[in-house]
Amino acid sequence: MPRLSAGTPALRRPSGGERVFSDARGRLWSAAQLRDDPDNAIVFACISDGRQSGRAISVELSLQLPDVADETLRSWLDAAPRIGLLS
Repeated sequence: MPRLSAGTPALRRPSGGERVFSDARGRLWSAAQLRDDPDNAIVFACISDGRQSGRAISVELSLQLPDVADETLRSWLDAAPRIGLLS
């Protein structure tokens, strides 16, 4: 049976450590912080448009992810490079 999607690897994050927010175009994104990551990587995945590439960025994070303002998440999303295959 063919695979429907290549999928993305499961991220290790604590329960409740994910945020959902909308970008400037109204698309819904999830933001998740990787558990025990010294670089404070935030991984973004578009949950309303599967054609959008995932993105990731390392940020200085003094708050817990659920406490970060939506405007801050949008600015990080805009600055985050797309996740893709290395060639």
